[in-house]
Amino acid sequence: MPAPIRKAVFPVAGLGTRFLPATKAVPKEMLTVVDRPIIQYVVDEAREAGIEHFIFITGRNKHVIADHFDVSFELEHTLRERGKQEALDLLEEIRLTPGKSSFTRQQEPLGLGHAVWCAREMVGNEPFAVLLPDVLVKSERGCLGQMIDTYNKTGGNVIAVEEVPEDQTHNYGVVDVEGSGEGGVYGVRGMVEKPKPGTAPSNLIITGRYILQPQVFDYLANQETGAGGEIQLTDALLKLMDGQGMTGLAFKGKTYDCGSKIGFLSANVAYALDRADLADEYRAVLKDLLAG
Repeated sequence: MPAPIRKAVFPVAGLGTRFLPATKAVPKEMLTVVDRPIIQYVVDEAREAGIEHFIFITGRNKHVIADHFDVSFELEHTLRERGKQEALDLLEEIRLTPGKSSFTRQQEPLGLGHAVWCAREMVGNEPFAVLLPDVLVKSERGCLGQMIDTYNKTGGNVIAVEEVPEDQTHNYGVVDVEGSGEGGVYGVRGMVEKPKPGTAPSNLIITGRYILQPQVFDYLANQETGAGGEIQLTDALLKLMDGQGMTGLAFKGKTYDCGSKIGFLSANVAYALDRADLADEYRAVLKDLLAG
């Protein structure tokens, strides 16, 4: 069996400029889908997959993320005095176990690769997961859990991939794959960031979930800046792939890019319609809005 995946890295240092002015004082990861912050859904996915240590790469004005997963003494004391046990249970459910979360600052906006590199001391010499908090994956079994199932069979490095229409591939990082794709599993032999229309090697894009071996930190440490003047994770993955190989998993589930306004609004609709306490009333509201 390959070494277990115990740690997950969450790069949450982004400025969220696409959601200004909402994100002027509130981190984009704390914007809510129905009644939970985006980051809560992603952490829950990792927790369901068996992750034990949660590593957040933060930036200035992101302390509220740490506060969200911490004890809120005043609030909990008030709820307890008022007999609000249901609300207390909700707070207990989201809290991370003491000593099982770490927070460090990226300090400079040097890209996703740099953010992952900032986690090197906390990850150490063991494989780990990376989950981009902008991407929600709605599925019966969490995306990372599916990836770990595959990793336990293949070892090495695993990335989540999904199909998009061919005329949209130029908007994403696209993988070149080999193999039949049985069970959604492919061998990855190349990656292209935002290929020109008509030149993409496939219609499978990188989704924002990764299982990586610790050698990626060696490549990131010596990585020169790439597109946009940032240290690109994709550049390091190409080197990692050449040395160790890489598996792509076409997971089962629906993704919502909450880094875009349409993706964020779509996620709110999808998750609300999946709630037994909201679905019927919300569906009626939507019908009225669409009819009007």
